[in-house]
Amino acid sequence: MSEKLRILVTGFGPFPGAPYNPTQPLVARLMRLRRPAFTDVELSSHIFPVTYKAVDRELPLALAKHRPHALLMFGLAGRTGYVRIETRARNAVTMLWPDAAQTRARKGSIADGAAAQNFGPHTAKLLRAAEGTGLDARASRDAGSYLCNYLSWRAIEAVNADSGPRLAAFVHIPPLARGGAVRRKGFSRITLDELVDAGEAMLLEMVRLARRAN
Repeated sequence: MSEKLRILVTGFGPFPGAPYNPTQPLVARLMRLRRPAFTDVELSSHIFPVTYKAVDRELPLALAKHRPHALLMFGLAGRTGYVRIETRARNAVTMLWPDAAQTRARKGSIADGAAAQNFGPHTAKLLRAAEGTGLDARASRDAGSYLCNYLSWRAIEAVNADSGPRLAAFVHIPPLARGGAVRRKGFSRITLDELVDAGEAMLLEMVRLARRAN
């Protein structure tokens, strides 16, 4: 490639029920990584407010600004005790829970047409990368029906567009152990350092995948 490979990494801000969103410090730490593999890679980041309007407004702006070849997105799954590599986005949006602006969706689907959109076979390689760090990571077919799933749907739409990124992936992370909290039996919360290690492995794999795609 004659130009730098560009990777956009995203997270979310706080939302009702989650005043602390660990995707923010995760993305910040990933942006500070200095590795030989990133020498000719342009890493950029974006944190989305947890609103439907923000995703619809800011995703196109971020893609136009950074022109990423690949998009690696992170979101919080507050009731999951492991890392989830999403394999698809569902054509579903909750009408029960409002977003951070107290806005509720007016219908239960995102768009007309298919019931789901797949990210692609590259998600299996991201899963292996995360597992290689020793964390409990699993593939998921259900990204929920809130903002994480909504962003995933819009990102896949962008990949399918002529001028969009070549690859996109969404990773749900669990709540993190904070302030020396003791890990509870049956729900082993991981630390930010552990998650950064897994995030780095997935980011390195995304760089490799994007090179092949371009």
